[in-house]
Amino acid sequence: MAEPSPAPTRSNEPASTKATYFWGNRTKSWLCLILLFAVLLGFYSNVFSLIPRRQTEKSQSSPEAHHVQGQRESLTLSEGDGHLDTCRIPEVPRLLYPKAQLLKPSSAAHGLCSFGQILLCGPHPHDLLSRAVTHLPRRVDVLVMTPWFAPVVWDGTFDSALLDVQFRNTTIGLTVFAIKKYVVFLRLFLETAEKYFMVGHKVIYYVFTDRPADVPQIALQDGRQVVVLHVGNYRRWQDISMHRMEMISNFSRQRFLREVDYLVCLYVDMKFSDHVGVEILAPLFGTLHPGFYAADRQSFTYERRPLSRAYIPRDEGDFYYAGGFFGGSVPEVYRLTMACHQAMTADQAQGIEAVWHDESHLNRYLLSHKPSKVLSPEYLWDEQMLQRPPLLRKLRYVAVPMNHTEIRSR
Repeated sequence: MAEPSPAPTRSNEPASTKATYFWGNRTKSWLCLILLFAVLLGFYSNVFSLIPRRQTEKSQSSPEAHHVQGQRESLTLSEGDGHLDTCRIPEVPRLLYPKAQLLKPSSAAHGLCSFGQILLCGPHPHDLLSRAVTHLPRRVDVLVMTPWFAPVVWDGTFDSALLDVQFRNTTIGLTVFAIKKYVVFLRLFLETAEKYFMVGHKVIYYVFTDRPADVPQIALQDGRQVVVLHVGNYRRWQDISMHRMEMISNFSRQRFLREVDYLVCLYVDMKFSDHVGVEILAPLFGTLHPGFYAADRQSFTYERRPLSRAYIPRDEGDFYYAGGFFGGSVPEVYRLTMACHQAMTADQAQGIEAVWHDESHLNRYLLSHKPSKVLSPEYLWDEQMLQRPPLLRKLRYVAVPMNHTEIRSR
């Protein structure tokens, strides 16, 4: 039997065959790289569009700027989605995956640590990459990026100086509800906010209250103001809590869209105790609940009854978010609060009230609309109920001791 002829070597192949080998062996690799680059580019250009698309102060003072402002004020909310953060947080389908470990990040999370800090810094014209990597210490003790590539904000993961420049022409709205006896918390809340909240930036405090005459007069920094919004009260504190979503959504459409770029929605029975600045701003952000940041998803107090619109199955859930600190761009906050209000109205029609009221519906919404930034428990803490762990280098917004029963009953 004749021996088989040896396989031809590449040296004696014709040029067309060599080209076939070249492209055949490398096309898949190049296509994968190109596709990965395209996906990442599209993802970050939409989800992390953190650059405020504002006019410069010079252009704002021009006649053209006033004309643009007038057009902006005449827009409906749906037409005004180009206002600041043009991306829209997508609704994601039901997915099953392991829960991210906040305090025991994987080796992959460690590898993404510096990358997450760069994203959090935001773009800057003066060599952002080198400055972000060399200037900021790495946090390998905690998770700094969610599975969907959203930064988790801890002390040491952002550069305030860079961000203050980036957001220098931004106006932030802060909503707070001081209904019934909760008005007693306003003075401390506003005084500490003036000391720590968005210092150096334009701020409008929107105070929702049924007692306008009891709103204290506070000395304010330049470019900051208090706007009192007179609203009714409700017999039960649970109803007040749930109607908060309705009122924020209504006023977002009526005025917030014209007046501010971002909304930060907070509880009033708290005080600021350290810096809370523009590092929190994103199209949509939530805050890790101080009681559940280290817990597994089985321990989360989600609404577990399938009949409720706030229902979350036991095999789902990323984090448990606190109802006392959330926000984002005005269009995104409008969509969130409107969705929660509609869900609560549907539940009420069925005779159902979610276990933790508006907080339950907030968690349901943030499960299917992933926030583009997550704030660590530094931004919401209760020193009376919880022992401070070493990983919390700062406590920025803390609960004020109070008698809940007495306050809620008046």
